[in-house]
Amino acid sequence: MKTILNIIWLVLSGFWLFLGYLLAGVILCITIIGIPFGLASFRIGLYALWPFGYTTVERRDAGAPSCVGNVLWLVLAGWWLALAHITTGILQCLTIIGIPLGIANFKMISVSLLPLGREIVPTDQPFASR
Repeated sequence: MKTILNIIWLVLSGFWLFLGYLLAGVILCITIIGIPFGLASFRIGLYALWPFGYTTVERRDAGAPSCVGNVLWLVLAGWWLALAHITTGILQCLTIIGIPLGIANFKMISVSLLPLGREIVPTDQPFASR
């Protein structure tokens, strides 16, 4: 079932969201200060490309730098990427087939707003990284 949902996701919104994260990552990697944010954008972009079967967990060892980085991320790129998830989630929830995809989009809003200090893991191992 995960594979079917991932293929439908890829066709309807995953590719476009991946391109959005890729664009944000390239723009953020232009400066040396933005490289950690660009790498986070690339990581989340891969998650947005193929989300079913994966989840995000909080890293307890992230510390204060990730908190400061999340505030900067929120201002620089987080709002725009979260708006993309909200828009595509609403559009997908208009059809019965798209409801699981819309829910997946809404689930990705939190990681698009505050990505630092989070890790993407398979859903069968959500506590393995702790």
